[in-house]
Parts: sequence; structure tokens; C-alpha cells
Amino acid sequence: MSSDATASVLSIRGVDYAFGEGELRKQVLYSVDLEMRPGEIVILEGPSGSGKTTLLTLIGGLRRMQKGSLRVFGEELMGSDNRRMLLLRRRIGFIFQLHNLLPFLTARQNVELAFALRDDVGAAEMRRRSEETLAAMGLTDRIEAIPAKLSGGQKQRVAIARALAPAPDLILADEPTASLDKQSGRQVVDLLHQLARSKGIPILLVTHDNRILDVADRIIRMEDGHVTCDKVGLL
Repeated sequence: MSSDATASVLSIRGVDYAFGEGELRKQVLYSVDLEMRPGEIVILEGPSGSGKTTLLTLIGGLRRMQKGSLRVFGEELMGSDNRRMLLLRRRIGFIFQLHNLLPFLTARQNVELAFALRDDVGAAEMRRRSEETLAAMGLTDRIEAIPAKLSGGQKQRVAIARALAPAPDLILADEPTASLDKQSGRQVVDLLHQLARSKGIPILLVTHDNRILDVADRIIRMEDGHVTCDKVGLL
């Protein structure tokens, strides 16, 4: 490990992961090493089944570690208990391929759900930040719409707003532009880029979208559970 590794937001060493047991056991990650620093945008690319999403969910504390070392904000996740995992998840903004919006809540109310586990934000502040983030996503006129009244792209932008509104310390994004047209996708990526630069928020982004590679500080390629390339981005 490098001498300045303590400055890392994320430090991964020798991580293995497998699904199933016995004859059904399938290993999907092999000795993965990765490091991220504040304000860095890292794109994780590779074919389907290469282990990208599995790695993302381990980093986010959505799966239990099996082997290796994974430190987020200086906290070791190997052997972490439920409370420490919950505290970690409160500091991370998750953006997934499926928007997972609650159908009976408005766009604003869906974004406000991101504050549900926090007791340091009052109702007025929660509403203000939710509305501001939705406006930044180009949804000013859809703030009070329920998901059934939103297009697929608009639903995804609400989901992205939900991840960004609480001002997380790390953003993990799994194909955030997959359901967006070129203009909307660019708008989302530019907002993420602005957050990384102005607030020092690191972003780990899984994508197959070649249109957004230009925002990356580094591009990491995975194949068959291995990191095969770690290179400086196109900026």
C-alpha cells in the first residue's frame, strides 16, 4: 500500500467474492485492488458478468465481505457488524439501473426518503434540498408528479436526485445514464462532475455509455472478475 493511502476514501486489497456453495459455487471477483481519493471520478467498465456490480454493492455495504480488505472512509468492512454497515450506507449516495421509486409518492416525496435515516435535517430543509436537486435535474415542473405520470428518463432523474440530495460523501452509480437520452444523460453527468470538483465528492460509476467517458479521472476495466486495466481518463 502506498504511503499516502490514509488519504484514500476507498482502499481495496485482495478482494474475492463468490456466489453459492459446493458444486454451485461461482467466483465472481478475484484479488481485486482499487483505490479512490477525494473528488476523483472513476469509471468502471467491462462486459456484463465481469463483477462490476458485485464490487459496487460490496463497497456500499450491501453485501458482506468474504475475503480481503475493503476500507471506506477509513473503516474496514471485513467483519463489520450491522450497525457499522448502516452508518456507512448513510454516507453513500446510490444510483442504480432501476429507479425503485415508490408509486404512491410524488417525485419530491421519493427524494425526501433519502433523509429518512437522518435526524440532523429538519422537514423544511429536507423539502428545500429535495426541490433544489430535482430542479437541477430539469424536473421543476414534475416535482409533485407521481411516478406513473413520469417518463422512464424522468423517473431515473428522480432516482439520481434522491441519491444526491443528502450531499453524500461518496456516490456509487450503476449505469446511471442507461435509460436517458443524450441530452439528459449529459446533464446528469455534468452535475456529477460539478459535485466531484466543487465539493470533493468521489464518484465510482459503472457504465457502458461511451458518451460519458470524458468526465473520468481514471477508467478501470474489469473482465471475468479481474481488474485488467487502470488508466488515466480522457480529461
